Amino acid sequence: MDEKTLRVSKIRDGTVIDHITGGHALDVVKILGITGRTDGIVLIALNVFSEQLNTKDIVKIEGRELKPEEVDKIALLAPYASINIIRDYKIVDKKRVKLPDVIKGIVKCGNPACISNSNEPVQPKFYVRSQQPMMIRCHYCRYIMEKQDILKQF
Repeated sequence: MDEKTLRVSKIRDGTVIDHITGGHALDVVKILGITGRTDGIVLIALNVFSEQLNTKDIVKIEGRELKPEEVDKIALLAPYASINIIRDYKIVDKKRVKLPDVIKGIVKCGNPACISNSNEPVQPKFYVRSQQPMMIRCHYCRYIMEKQDILKQF
């Protein structure tokens, strides 16, 4: 067997999140609310060889298809990830995550004085300034948040 061959069992139905930035699979699992205390099978591969990314992580989730808002959260941490929907052991849908230009309601502003953190009925809204390195800017107070600031919220 070739040393670069990955051997992870297939899943019957569910989601495979591939091309996660190396070292971020556990963050992806965390933002999806996966704790390991449910019946579903979750396979995690860390720091797997990748020609495109040098190393990548992979998460396979049996019996669950991701919601669009979950895919948007993944895009914040892993902008090159792909989402594969599996049914009866076959890929029925494959798409790359796409970080939207405007992010609404996913993360809170890191500035405690921002109006979006007050009791006002204002939904947090950010503009993506850069994907690599990740930088987003608050619509209301112009506060800049980086990847580590976003990770602290999940």
